[in-house]
Amino acid sequence: MSLLISTWIKFFFLFAPFFVLSMFLALTRGESSASRRQVANKAIIASIAISIVLLFFGGSLFAVLGITLDSFKIGSGILLFLSALSLVRDGTRNHAVGMPSEERDDVSVVPLAVPTIIGPATIGTILVYGAELQGWDLLIGLTGLLLALGTLALILYSGSLIEKMLGRTGLNVLSKITGLILAAMASQIFMSGVIGFLQPVTGIL
Repeated sequence: MSLLISTWIKFFFLFAPFFVLSMFLALTRGESSASRRQVANKAIIASIAISIVLLFFGGSLFAVLGITLDSFKIGSGILLFLSALSLVRDGTRNHAVGMPSEERDDVSVVPLAVPTIIGPATIGTILVYGAELQGWDLLIGLTGLLLALGTLALILYSGSLIEKMLGRTGLNVLSKITGLILAAMASQIFMSGVIGFLQPVTGIL
């Protein structure tokens, strides 16, 4: 149970829900509640499909490319930290700047699902978790991921109400707090990779 709750919380903050909500509101400005719900549904379904593929086939991808998990942890940690830093500094992810001004017929998959919900840093982190978790733990991790995306869906469904309660400034503050938590997660992933990478060397010494 503790692994499920821990995984749920980690994935929840990994998806940067309040930043996603800000983008969702900006991209669907002026649309009806029914239309917004439809966009949210399609974005969450697309995110679930992408996340499941990443979670279950991360280890196989590492094997094919000849990349060690520790090396990928270092790269993923750096990328996630840069994304977190962007959230703390600007209240937006670094890969998503300017996207609300883009004109698109359907924003649910691009840019809402990718790269707003599933961005480069998120992809890297999901791959790491998928390679780390084995057996039943992987199924628990999948459950935590689905719960996190389900929670994100509820937030998007309640977007108009949350915006009225918190305002744009409140959402921006929550995005920055999310960035701080992501920075801590990024540091942990990075250090775990560095320790694992250096362990054979220290063992020889």
